[in-house]
Amino acid sequence: MWDTLILDPMINALLLIYGFLGQNFGLTIIIFTVLVRLITYPLTAQQMKSTQAMQEMQKSKKWQDMQKKYKDNREKLAQEQMKLYQEMGVNPFGSCLPTLIQFPVIIGLYQAIIRALAVTPIQLLDLSRHVYPFINAAALIPLNNHFLWMDLSLPEKDFGLAIAGIGVPVLAILVVVTSYLQTKLMTPPTTAGDQGAQMSKAMNLYMPLFMGYLAYTFSSGLALYFVASNLIGILQYGAMGKLDWRSLLPSRS
Repeated sequence: MWDTLILDPMINALLLIYGFLGQNFGLTIIIFTVLVRLITYPLTAQQMKSTQAMQEMQKSKKWQDMQKKYKDNREKLAQEQMKLYQEMGVNPFGSCLPTLIQFPVIIGLYQAIIRALAVTPIQLLDLSRHVYPFINAAALIPLNNHFLWMDLSLPEKDFGLAIAGIGVPVLAILVVVTSYLQTKLMTPPTTAGDQGAQMSKAMNLYMPLFMGYLAYTFSSGLALYFVASNLIGILQYGAMGKLDWRSLLPSRS
């Protein structure tokens, strides 16, 4: 089921794009990322809707009065907040769910990249089992796995980019920075004591670091996908006029 619904379509999409782009696998990953972003746009739209609903609710008089009334009773405040969430039909974790739903895509893409970059006879045989009959795999395989300074089949920890004689994990750093910017810019302002705020704060802190760890440890082709996806996501939100630049400023809570 996994191969049929996730892995096989990804591998064949990568091969098709790779053929159209003159066998440049780095550009293939970037174009594939754009397509994934377009396909998952409904999730992005839902995330934007949840974010806007959260912002409107936190500006309401009922919400502000609640913060003042129960400011010394965190447990009671949390209970009243959950009641208000249900009353107004707002999911406090709605802005986090699309990020979590991306994980099957990330896992599938990692497996697709590893299989597409097959080199050994056993790997090539395994790849042939996933290629659709109408694709001329013999004309494309083995793929060119070099893009800029990267070997897309290897994790960045195995090669890195030497700057002044020091190996610098450029991709991993870019993943951390762009992941942080994306989560911060797309997260609505929150108030202290809010369960949704605590969840968002944790996600903003730990998710970029976790993504950076994955980028440094696994195939650099996956890291390239992370950077492209984050930048496209920020541009997409910017085009919608929904970026919240205030969220980059330190909180006064």
